Amino acid sequence: MILIKNGRVVDPASGIDEVLDVILEDGIVKALGKFPKTETYERVIDATGKIVAPGLVDIHVHFRDPGLTYKEDIVTGAAAAAAGGYTTVVCMANTKPVVDSADTLSDLRRRAQMLPIHVLNAAAVTKGLQGRELTDMRALRAAGAAGFTDDGIPVMDPALLFEAMVRAKELDVPISLHEEDPALIASAGINQGPVSRQLGVGGAPALAEESLVARDCMLALRAGARVDIQHISSGVSVDVVRSMKKLGASVFAEVTPQHFSLTEQSVLERGALAKVNPPLRGEADRYALIRGLKDGTIDFIATDHAPHSREEKAKDLNEAPSGMIGLETALALGVTNLVRKGHLTMCQLLEKMTVNPARFYKLNCGTLKAGAPADLVIFDEREKWVVEEDKFHSKSVNSPFLGMELYGKVYYTICGGAVVYEA
Repeated sequence: MILIKNGRVVDPASGIDEVLDVILEDGIVKALGKFPKTETYERVIDATGKIVAPGLVDIHVHFRDPGLTYKEDIVTGAAAAAAGGYTTVVCMANTKPVVDSADTLSDLRRRAQMLPIHVLNAAAVTKGLQGRELTDMRALRAAGAAGFTDDGIPVMDPALLFEAMVRAKELDVPISLHEEDPALIASAGINQGPVSRQLGVGGAPALAEESLVARDCMLALRAGARVDIQHISSGVSVDVVRSMKKLGASVFAEVTPQHFSLTEQSVLERGALAKVNPPLRGEADRYALIRGLKDGTIDFIATDHAPHSREEKAKDLNEAPSGMIGLETALALGVTNLVRKGHLTMCQLLEKMTVNPARFYKLNCGTLKAGAPADLVIFDEREKWVVEEDKFHSKSVNSPFLGMELYGKVYYTICGGAVVYEA
């Protein structure tokens, strides 16, 4: 039994935001209130001056397992997640082999049971991510798929995607979509605009995202599917999602910390470390994303944690892969760039990182109410720290935030009533 004393408990699901004690017992939240210290507690954690919140939930991570474990594996990925305050994550399917068979998925589900946090898996929409034939979605769901996605590659055949949405609705699981039309992209990872022209590359225009977002929102409306527009980057895309929600589509949107924190200028300053799909865009897009977070158009903050090796990111900008790690900096970027700048309250930030993603996947987490799983994060929103590569728990260090000062330091992550990270 653990007693957490005098923390500011912020639980968006229940609307709680006050200084309370929390008792954890047998893997659940036993009670919230004011309790004396006694010898019956196995541990007492003094959370004075710190925030006690539900464990963070990330519905978009890449742990590179199986097949690409020189970048990351489920053990190091889980460690990075715990260090960032996450207790539940959903891994994408673009591994080697692709998670498109019950055998591959079952192996991941078996190994996930040994991890300190909850690691879930999305399965592929199409076989081999080829966009030609649907996977056996029913069999994959039975094997433990939390949802479906071809993340990293858009599903270009609208009839095939519509069929996948209908099946996902029947299975009552989400389908998540990477929205970039390759026919409109001259070169991936860098926004088509002033920076791409300065670098002499073709770039990836916002239109490549916007056109597919518009198409797929309409497909979602007609299919009735629960759809996640992944790592939204364009202000026009935000407008499209906002409009489609008003029409009644079950469309949800996620934004990454890098997209609300940085612009395309970071590519000039950080090189390949700031190369990501979809690319970082201009300041007007960044503010449109923040407005989308403020008015509820954007439902989730998800990291798109995408590890790559030093050697890969050291290549020429055109040849280096897109993607950056994000689990260990996400909360601090939210505190630094959203809460401290007055865009969101702490409760609103945590809503995007706990209860909203949990409800989207219909998971039993994301809240601190009595009886809920004892999954928590304890952090100091006022403490400043510097992002240093030798402090990462991930196998990879490909972050454009290296050397930056951020606010919001994680002190404890508790999952299932056990302390899985302690600063």
